[in-house]
Amino acid sequence: MEVFWTKGFHATSYEDLTRSTQVKKQSLYGVFKNKRELFLKSLALYREENLSILEKRIANETSPVRQLEAICETALYADDEARIRGCLIINTSLEFGSGDEDINREIIQMMQRTETMIEQAIRGGQAEGTITSRLSSRELALHLSNAINGAKMMEKSGASREEILGVLRTSIALIQA
Repeated sequence: MEVFWTKGFHATSYEDLTRSTQVKKQSLYGVFKNKRELFLKSLALYREENLSILEKRIANETSPVRQLEAICETALYADDEARIRGCLIINTSLEFGSGDEDINREIIQMMQRTETMIEQAIRGGQAEGTITSRLSSRELALHLSNAINGAKMMEKSGASREEILGVLRTSIALIQA
């Protein structure tokens, strides 16, 4: 996963994979049919690890607005090296576009599960009156999800953390009641 994350699918060679895993090429072929299958497993691992972190972060917050802030904070990377490497899901989406059904399925699963978490927090905020009800929870969740993905693009492009946090704070402020 780390090699794909750093280099991307197309730029990663079997030599890169065997060097990082310390497993011979034929052994990799024995477990995974090809590089693409290994990449799909890497995407699934990345998705599950990141969603688990996100779920734990949300569980520690009591207010819906604070849950949304935690989602935004968790989506961003803490150090420059990670910011430059970017999000594996965003990187993959940019590398493949919509041309690979299996890879798109992994990307969509990540996006949908994140949007569901956002939407649940928004519904909670709408119920308590801290988040606007002028738009549906689904519309607001899609808006905030888009802002988060845009923030990830900003990270990858070298925008400052302050600029990125400003975008996310604004997105949350716009949906508050």
